Amino acid sequence: MSRQPVRVLIADDHPIFREGLRFLLDSLGWAEVVGEAETGVQAVEQAAALRPDVVAMDLQLPELNGIEATRRILAANPQTRVLVLTMFDDDDSVFAAMRAGALGYLVKGAKPAEVTGAIQAVADGEAIFGPAIARRVIDFFAAGSAPRPLPQLTDREREVLALVARGHTNPAIARQLVLSPKTVKNHVSNIFAKLAVADRAEAIAKARRAGLGGTGPG
Repeated sequence: MSRQPVRVLIADDHPIFREGLRFLLDSLGWAEVVGEAETGVQAVEQAAALRPDVVAMDLQLPELNGIEATRRILAANPQTRVLVLTMFDDDDSVFAAMRAGALGYLVKGAKPAEVTGAIQAVADGEAIFGPAIARRVIDFFAAGSAPRPLPQLTDREREVLALVARGHTNPAIARQLVLSPKTVKNHVSNIFAKLAVADRAEAIAKARRAGLGGTGPG
């Protein structure tokens, strides 16, 4: 009995990358690209409408980052598999993607055979990581490292959030961290987006539940 084609949704804001990946997958015979999304919001909407087997997900997407898009896609349809294809291989990105439910993680620049093999593997329910990513995961657990709180945030964003949770204003945070007020404002906006909160009060509540911040300025 012939196997049904693996239905793939490509979520990436670079048209050239989407076109190249579509061409690669269309040449295989066993994969079918059912849709493309340029933003995280589009990825969530199209995943709900198309119900692909695999979403090839970039992390740096407009409107909604790939981590939160992954989380929402899998919450709506746990049968969908997510393979992250990104430029970023830092620990924060890798473990945030894993926590969000991604089943695979490759860095852009991987060989075509690695990409197609990873798509096939995650479609079959296997976890797959590129060699460099796999070493990071192994080293992380071999060292017995405790997961960082709110892993979707960068180290700097956690630092800013901890100060927000202590009641510091943006200008006070800028002075303490020797950053420009605009940079702090951008960090705070990114934190709100990644935590899916509407204001500082909600962000503070999440921060304190995660063990960040204290009882007041200091």
